[in-house]
Amino acid sequence: MEDQPQFGDIPNPASNASESNQQQFESGPGVIKVSAKSRSTAVAGAIAGMLRERRHAEVQAIGAGAVNQAVKALAIARTYLQGDSIDLICIPYFTEVEIDGQERTAVRFIVEPR
Repeated sequence: MEDQPQFGDIPNPASNASESNQQQFESGPGVIKVSAKSRSTAVAGAIAGMLRERRHAEVQAIGAGAVNQAVKALAIARTYLQGDSIDLICIPYFTEVEIDGQERTAVRFIVEPR
């Protein structure tokens, strides 16, 4: 398993990361994993919390439904952070992850305050 990117580092989209499975949503070291079944408000809360505490988050989604939930969560997170005068920016990129022995293409969003 490769080293995780440090906060503030922009990961190399060509690098591979190994993931055991994709659950509804879980916070790893800086990565919020989103599935099509994730509640966008719960993911938004996780994004807002990470931005408040660490000023950096990454959101990962595999598949159209998961990407849809992730984008909705990012929009909702903006409203959650308005009271703290934090506006967020997103930098999307593709990355390859291994799930159950198969390579999958994921969309990741680097999320930071503007």
